[in-house]
Amino acid sequence: MAFVEQNGIRYFSFDSFAEESLVQGVFSRHGGVSPQPWSSLNLGGTVGDDRERVVENRRRMFEAVDLPVDSLYDAWQVHGERVMVIDKPRPLEEEHEKADALITAKDDVTLLMRFADCVPIFFYDPVRRVVGITHAGWMGTVKKIGLKTVNEMIRVFGCDPGDVIAGIGPSIGPDEYEVGENVIEAVRMAFPDDAEKMLFKKQNGSLHLDLWEANRLALVEAGVGRIEIAGISTAAHTGDWYSHRAEKGKTGRMGALIALR
Repeated sequence: MAFVEQNGIRYFSFDSFAEESLVQGVFSRHGGVSPQPWSSLNLGGTVGDDRERVVENRRRMFEAVDLPVDSLYDAWQVHGERVMVIDKPRPLEEEHEKADALITAKDDVTLLMRFADCVPIFFYDPVRRVVGITHAGWMGTVKKIGLKTVNEMIRVFGCDPGDVIAGIGPSIGPDEYEVGENVIEAVRMAFPDDAEKMLFKKQNGSLHLDLWEANRLALVEAGVGRIEIAGISTAAHTGDWYSHRAEKGKTGRMGALIALR
């Protein structure tokens, strides 16, 4: 794994993608202009922060990776399973579409999503030159949105899943992610052969869910050839990352982006 710092902006970059001709990163909370409780590189526009600060944070983030802001395409994330195929940037005044996965083969589009414990999953097919990003909370995970993203890459662009590289980014780790009965039952239904032995961990009389491993299993099911897991828990490191759970909802959203060069 690698961390990059540029003008006070610090972000995580996947080693698996390092030699490829693309830009990708999950951005920490450092280097922005937002005050507490969003300090400081908040990309969330619906968490109470001032819009002008969010816009400035977004500008700084894009500047740090030398991408134009007007290349952006982002979505209204709803913990669903819709995968959108993107062929042009979203005009900033245009209303957001609801989706939790975005894919593109256009080199003038930057795919952006926002996170604060949910799992960012990056995709790159270096043969077909296709990239994608997926937002997987527990609901997206049990819906196997990562697998559905790969299937859409196959359907639309003719990708071979064996060529696809995937990265599972910083998100809440199993030590911090205690879950209740509704989540437990949903996971058991989605992963009947693996839930008990691979996805749940007993801790202080409760069950904790490993979202990283659950999403890895869905990607393996999709046939993905290479998977890198950051292994960084947002809830355990709130000095660097936003965590909705650890900060009891009073926090910002970190940006994650991927774009073809």
